[in-house]
Amino acid sequence: MEGPDADIAYCTRLVREFDRDRYIAGLFAPEPVRGALMALHAFNIEVSRVREAITNPLAGEVRLQWWSDALIGDARGDVKANPVAAALLDAINRHSLPRPAFFALIDARVFDLYDDPMPSVNDLEGYAGETSSALIRLGTLILTGAAPGRGGERALADAAGHAGVAYAVTGLLRAFPHHARRGQCYVPLDLLKAHGVGPEAALSGQATPGLGAALADLRNLARRHYEQAMAALAGVDPANYPAFLPLALVPGDLARMARAHDPFTQVPAVSAPGRIWLIWRASRRFGAAVGA
Repeated sequence: MEGPDADIAYCTRLVREFDRDRYIAGLFAPEPVRGALMALHAFNIEVSRVREAITNPLAGEVRLQWWSDALIGDARGDVKANPVAAALLDAINRHSLPRPAFFALIDARVFDLYDDPMPSVNDLEGYAGETSSALIRLGTLILTGAAPGRGGERALADAAGHAGVAYAVTGLLRAFPHHARRGQCYVPLDLLKAHGVGPEAALSGQATPGLGAALADLRNLARRHYEQAMAALAGVDPANYPAFLPLALVPGDLARMARAHDPFTQVPAVSAPGRIWLIWRASRRFGAAVGA
């Protein structure tokens, strides 16, 4: 197999291996658009994992710039030889996806390459909005092709914005032990400062009441965005629901982390069958139908 089908198959394997939740959610989308969704999420994997593959931030910036260049046709070499790039460009053209959203997502990922602390809660929400929320909104464009000005657009934008922040912040909280070990702090400095904790202490491996309180504030932030997303979804066309299904995992993940005593110890995630069941249950609750 070669050509577009091979590109989509490669993207699907990548998402199944590295982003299982979005892979499962994608199975609840109509079959004709699943390939484009997998291309979108494979692209996200590529840019979100750049730090894992480079030896210094400059090399990472070069790699992210390649993706920006690929989107505007200026990348060196044969872009179509990269199966993710080829599938993504096909999805962008087929579904008229806005390239500026991809450029903003790539720019936001530059933050991941460095050890600079997250300055504020507003900065964290902006980072999540340009990454996780943007993925959800792009996913809805693939699912429905909704154009600005259609009925329910405001509710859809609100739902995507809040859902993306809730999902991203929950993921960053789950990854806190990993990030701390490599000297990276996504807990906003203003939250840490409010509880008398400096960024060095947040990465020290020593649990303190102040750090615990800052992480609790972050969980509450994710929970508020989750609740706002669920409220906004009441005004959203059900055809968009598959893009929101991973949101169903947020409450359980937050509850498990709240019960943990040591923030520097990885909290076991719910089992793979459990996550599948939660997403399936959400698909029934949201009314999302499995594509034929």
